Amino acid sequence: MKFGTSGLRGLVTDLEGRNSARYAQAFANYLLQSGLAQPGDCILVGRDFRASSPGIAATCIGALQRAGMRPLDCGPIPTPAVAAYSMSLRAACLMITGSHIPDDRNGIKFYRPDGEIDKHDEAAITAIADELDKQEINSTPSSAPECRAEAEKLFVRRNATLLPVRALSALKIGVYQHSSVARDMFVSLLESYGAQVVPLGRSGHFVPVDTEAVSPETISLLAGWCKDHALDAIVSADGDGDRPLVTDENGKPLRGDLLGLIGAKLLGADAIVTPVTSNSAIEASGVFAVFRTKVGSPFVIAGMQEALNAGYTDVVGFEANGGTLNGSRYVGNGGYFSPLPTRDSFLPVLASLHLRAERREPLSSIVGSFGLASTAAGRLENFPVISSAALMKYLRASEQNLETFFSTIGPIASTSDIDGMRVTLRDGRIVHLRPSGNAPEMRCYVEAETDAGAEALLNAGLALINHWHAAREPGLQNQLRS
Repeated sequence: MKFGTSGLRGLVTDLEGRNSARYAQAFANYLLQSGLAQPGDCILVGRDFRASSPGIAATCIGALQRAGMRPLDCGPIPTPAVAAYSMSLRAACLMITGSHIPDDRNGIKFYRPDGEIDKHDEAAITAIADELDKQEINSTPSSAPECRAEAEKLFVRRNATLLPVRALSALKIGVYQHSSVARDMFVSLLESYGAQVVPLGRSGHFVPVDTEAVSPETISLLAGWCKDHALDAIVSADGDGDRPLVTDENGKPLRGDLLGLIGAKLLGADAIVTPVTSNSAIEASGVFAVFRTKVGSPFVIAGMQEALNAGYTDVVGFEANGGTLNGSRYVGNGGYFSPLPTRDSFLPVLASLHLRAERREPLSSIVGSFGLASTAAGRLENFPVISSAALMKYLRASEQNLETFFSTIGPIASTSDIDGMRVTLRDGRIVHLRPSGNAPEMRCYVEAETDAGAEALLNAGLALINHWHAAREPGLQNQLRS
């Protein structure tokens, strides 16, 4: 188990029982020791629809109670909803979720009373958890009073202030429900804005939808639904509802960083904070400053605070997966859209649909009007962590290694290793290789002039990784130690 780009992640077999109790107790101890909470303060616990999440939540609730906190059970609820409710109460919270990763894995996201924890908090919680690991840990599960209805009501009211009344009344929208905890809220919220909504693909078992690398099988489903139901778009989110998925009228998913950009423009951002994996043309897409960060919401949040400290007043952050964070209060439809410094799928979904309704043209046409480079992203699943580390070490070791690795793709113009290895080729194409921070996966992000070129470059990049791994697999352990 380890902290990744957003929260603690690990195999269910490692997280269940003692370890989830240990980290919940470590978080409570950290809050109390740092003065962020007092004994008896309430702390919220939400969860996604994974089979293991109710049990892990009950274990955490028991540990929090024994640590002197007063847990409230938010049940299955989107991460941004439980985060928004906890901030309104000035209370800490935990979200039991593995986000988009497979069902055999799970995780815990931690929030202080003022928002998502940062890397300093992660280190402190980890140190306390390591000390607790030397002790006996009581992992007896427990229950707590429920607060799901109140949390959902607050989040719905927040999103009802974003757009004009009946702003989506001309649209027919599909909601790919699968096993996302956002599925029912999407339906009710879109209907409240006047859209005709068609629920699709509801699942009784957990479906790991990665909105940043949608599978060909899922894209085929989306395209079929768009055609069968004559839809203007399909919307969805990942398991815990903090990463958006929006398709055009043909079922083609829109790039996440474009969704974040649309959301930022709706809020009138004067500063955008986004990782290096987001489209390189964002800087030229508006009259706003752009701050680039490493991948992960803690880094984006830190960048947003940097922008606010620099005097910017309307700060929005988003990741390449589309999860959008707003750091400033926005005056919306008869109310305030309050700051929420954690990833949110609802803001970019509503913003993109509003743009579709406002322009009265297909989303496929709107995408082209932004003039962003064609992009694609993919991943190699079950890719050993040791192999990812060895590849990064090899690429960073020398220019010759880089040139050799990318020789079949093209000559290199420049590189950046802020997060992984980002290579700009002499013809302007970009290949960015990066180990996942959440799972044993190797990710590849590319940019090219055309969609076809981006797909071809992505396939070439993934093939290079596979070839390198296959050629060196027997000696990886020794190579990493050298």
